[in-house]
Formats: sequence, C-alpha cells, structure tokens
Amino acid sequence: MKRFVFISACMALLAGCSQQKQEITMDNQKQELSLTQEWDKVFPLSDKVNHSKITFHNRYGITLAADLYVPKNAEGKMAAIAVSGPFGAVKEQTSGLYAQHMAERGFLTLAFDPSFTGESGGEPRRMASPDINTEDFLAAVDYLSTREDVDAERIGIIGVCGWGGMAVNAAAIDPRIKATVASTMYDMSKVNAEGYFASENTPEQRMEKRKAIAMQRTEDYRTGGYKRAGGVVDPLPDDAPWFVKDYYDYYKTPRGYHKRSGNSNDGWNVIGCQSFLNQPLLCYANEINTPVLLIHGEKAHSRYFSEYAFEKMTGKQCDGKSMIEGNKEIMIIPDAVHTDLYDDKNGKIPYDKIETFFKENLK
Repeated sequence: MKRFVFISACMALLAGCSQQKQEITMDNQKQELSLTQEWDKVFPLSDKVNHSKITFHNRYGITLAADLYVPKNAEGKMAAIAVSGPFGAVKEQTSGLYAQHMAERGFLTLAFDPSFTGESGGEPRRMASPDINTEDFLAAVDYLSTREDVDAERIGIIGVCGWGGMAVNAAAIDPRIKATVASTMYDMSKVNAEGYFASENTPEQRMEKRKAIAMQRTEDYRTGGYKRAGGVVDPLPDDAPWFVKDYYDYYKTPRGYHKRSGNSNDGWNVIGCQSFLNQPLLCYANEINTPVLLIHGEKAHSRYFSEYAFEKMTGKQCDGKSMIEGNKEIMIIPDAVHTDLYDDKNGKIPYDKIETFFKENLK
C-alpha cells in the first residue's frame, strides 16, 4: 500500500511538472514596453526607407526594443541585418544610423537596444553581460528569421564598438549568421581584464578589481540600489586623454547626445561589467566559418582590439594595415579615430564597402 501511495505521489509530481512545462510559452515571456513613437534620433529620417518600432525577446525572456528600417518599394524576401552598439549607447545613436544607411542600400535592417538599456526590458538597468548581450544578437536573428519578408538564409549582423566583440562572439556560436561586420570594435573582456593597452594585466591587478567589485556588490545590496559609474566625464578636464575628448565630442554635445544613452548620462552600474573579467569573448573566434569584416580607424586608440580579433581568427598579424586572409578581412581607415566611425561628421564610415561585403556574402 505504501509503495502504491509513493508511486502515485511521484506520478502526480511528474504530471505537475509536465503541466508547468506546457504553460511556459514564448507568449508568456513577452513584456509590454513603452516605446517612444516620435522620431528622436540624433540623425534625420531618410526619405528612402520606411521606419517602425518593433519588439522581440531573447531566450532569457527579456523583451528588446528595436527600430526597423525597410527600403521603400521593397518586394519579396530580403537580406536582413541586425545592428547594435556602441557599448553604452542606444539605437537612436550610431546603430540606428548604420541600420538606416544599409536599408537605403536595399537591406531590411533593425537597430536594437541591448538588454537592460534604452527602451529594452531587463532589470536592473545598466547591467552588461558577455552571455546575455551576445544572446541579444541571436534573438534578433530569431526575429528576423521568422519574418515573411526576410530570407532566413541571408542574415548578417553589425556590431559597433563594444558590440563589435559581441558580434564576433555571436558569429562564433550561431551559424545562421552568414556575415558579420565589427566596426571600431572593443573586446570588452580584454579591456576589463587587462586595462587599456594591457596596463593592468597582472594577476595582482585583476585581484584588486575583483575585490573592489565584490565590496561594491555588498554595498549595493546593503543600500538596495546600484551605484552608477558615470558616463563620459563632464565637465571635461583639460588633461583628459585625446580619445576621452573624442568621446565627449560625440556623447556630450548635440552631435550625439541622447537622454536614454548611458554614455551621455550616468553610465553603467559600477558592478555592471563584472562578468567580463573572466569570461573572454573571443575564445572560439578561430572557429568562425562565415565571412567577417573588421573596420577600424588608423589613429583609433582601440585599433589593437580589431588587430587582436583578426589574429585570433586567422593566425595572422596585420601590423596596422588592411589585410585579407580567406574570408576574414580587416580594413584600416586612414587618419580615422575611434569615434569617426560613430557618425557621418567626418565621412569616414565606409558604407560602400559594407554594402559590397553584405551583397557578396548574403546571396
């Protein structure tokens, strides 16, 4: 009798688990977002595209907000491109500009706010994750793959700045991504673990970072809030490094300021990038089979990140020069600094090259 009761209880438990499983659907993951409907980008709307707001969700149940750009008079199934970045920016800034330019050239594009930022969901706000933010790209591919006007075999991605590294990581894990562009990329794992130019690249220095973040986590939990690290420094000190002055010129002036941008305002949480300390993004970059185009400015302080990524993928050092190895390419833009590839101010973004790259590889 006891054995029968035990078996019956187990069967009831299993039935409950099965019922719970059935109730967890993708519809239940969707979160209602409040999306701005007026045009509030830092660049003008093109008369060559149709623009709309859309949402999609990642496998963690976070709903992401995106701007969709479709070429006017488009017909049939199109090649599509998902765009995100820079790190700490929003889709109303650089990523939207790239997306709109590519839509003018015949691609269906979307620019999205990563999890925990901009108009996208995710709590607490202003957190970053090498896993979740790579997943955001994969979720964009999920969405694009199921659209009636998209050819699921012709999907590419563009990552700018810190999302360049995330884009390369996404290409390494998801073969649905048929072509990848990383523009003026940062490897956020490398810069967090090593500091700029490997200036903090010892076990002792990393341990000091770990201790500082651990202490901040305790303090945040005690206070019930998350301390912000601050965006681009303001006011700008006279002795600020030149690349910080370049960031200021974009994020803190009418050129690129946006009210939802972390970089334009109070930045990430102090503990927001903790995971990057020991979760390297480019571990399997050498296993990417699909084409990758790395674009970087000759005079950018961050150029070494693209050079490192190129070497990881190909085993070849480019030494500051443009180079092609198989289906991997690094393109060095003469005289360009990091933020020259954020907008059209200095005419440095090689849109023709990006268009050609995608048209050749999203056939």
